[in-house]
Amino acid sequence: MCAVQLEVRNIAKTFESGVFAKKPKSVLENISLKVHLGQTFGIVGDSGSGKTTLGKIMVGIEKATTGQILFYGKPLEKMTKEAFSGFRRKVQMLFQDPEGSLNPKKTIQKSLDEILFLIKMPLDARTRAIESILQTVGLPTEVLTRYPNQISGGQNQRIALARILLLEPEIIILDEPTSALDISVQAQILNLLKELQKQKGLTYVFISHDRDVIEFMCHDVGTLAQGNLAVPTNKANMG
Repeated sequence: MCAVQLEVRNIAKTFESGVFAKKPKSVLENISLKVHLGQTFGIVGDSGSGKTTLGKIMVGIEKATTGQILFYGKPLEKMTKEAFSGFRRKVQMLFQDPEGSLNPKKTIQKSLDEILFLIKMPLDARTRAIESILQTVGLPTEVLTRYPNQISGGQNQRIALARILLLEPEIIILDEPTSALDISVQAQILNLLKELQKQKGLTYVFISHDRDVIEFMCHDVGTLAQGNLAVPTNKANMG
């Protein structure tokens, strides 16, 4: 059995709704799962089932009401500021809307370069890094001068993925990464993700409402419904 990289332990999430009389609304209840090194854990469920909220909690963007997220056995809330910053770099999230994840006012070159600036990569190394990552995600350098609205949805999703890969993550939370794309483009992106996992040893958490996609991508699967996650099963037993 592969090592457990990321663990969700008894997570619950409650939001308050209403303008005057705040009423608690439970979105997630007592969720537990384990994500193993180099594998893909699928979370399948209908729209509004809490999949994206769970993904954001797993990546540290949102906080759970109760419960813990553990990275290599260490709870996030017990991490130092420096350690948590390292976690946030190692665990990334790719969102559903490819164009919306990029700044429409910045060229593709600028969107990629700002990531390298943030990680303090020397200026003379950035061009080589950007050219290399474009090759990795299957895009020509011609896209660098364009804006997100000037390239296709599939190309935008490849750029969003390239931005993440520049950070050299260990785990990527994939939130419906192909649902906004045409069928033929979906297949290309899914195959790219599989190839990247093989090449780089990446671990994925794949969130989707599409059981066929989950079946194709995942080693283990949990079904999320009405805030509860069914006991994770091998994908062959999904039913």
